[in-house]
Amino acid sequence: MTMAGDVGRALDEFVRRVGVFDGPAVGAPGAGPADGVEMRVGAAAPVRLSPGTARAFVEALRAYQDPRDRGSCDHCGGPRLDDNFVCADCGQPSGLFGQLLRERAARFEGPGGELGPAS
Repeated sequence: MTMAGDVGRALDEFVRRVGVFDGPAVGAPGAGPADGVEMRVGAAAPVRLSPGTARAFVEALRAYQDPRDRGSCDHCGGPRLDDNFVCADCGQPSGLFGQLLRERAARFEGPGGELGPAS
């Protein structure tokens, strides 16, 4: 399966699932003005979205939350936090976990009895 094929099938399924609530298809007899949207995925025939289906598609896209999105880094504002909430941009731990690590590191006594850096 190709990426374009997967996207095209998902778009077709979305239009079939949501479009049934729109009434007649855009351009069909009894339908309103043809102010829908056409989308083409790869070389496939265009998929026609009625105005209602197009609005639903926009809402679905805006509501999507990427499972890899863990927020922004508290230090640099970068968007790339890993599973441990360590920033891939500045290398600092973020959030409560990062705060706990910094507090513990500040109290850590090194081999010579010296306190660690308080950053």
